[in-house]
Amino acid sequence: MAVIEELIRQEDNGTISFGNHLMDEKKKVLDFEVNGDLYKVKTFKEITKLEKNGKMLLEAVPGATVHNFGMDEKGAHFTVEGEEDVQITMELEPETEYKILIDDVNVGKMKTNLAGKVTFSVELQKNAPSVAIEKIG
Repeated sequence: MAVIEELIRQEDNGTISFGNHLMDEKKKVLDFEVNGDLYKVKTFKEITKLEKNGKMLLEAVPGATVHNFGMDEKGAHFTVEGEEDVQITMELEPETEYKILIDDVNVGKMKTNLAGKVTFSVELQKNAPSVAIEKIG
């Protein structure tokens, strides 16, 4: 996999890829339109953030490159790469339980807080693991 030179792009399968964890200086793209929604990405080696219509979707610390990000009412899925392990914060449905799968291995259940946020870590180890967050129930 490779970094996203244009910082955000829509893939042929309808998902989006975003971020560039190799940049020394923060860069951003505003108002990237996909299916009538406006996305904003800020990225560099220390942090990568994605917003949709002004609402935070995903934040990775340190910065990461996220490939094939898709989200629906059941959860989200993507692959992630970076220079070191990342902590990911996502905004989902408030007070809802989700299971987290990394490379199809269930690593646990988490309940979002009142704001709908959930935070988890992903070990990268020279590969780009797939991540799935699935709503329980």
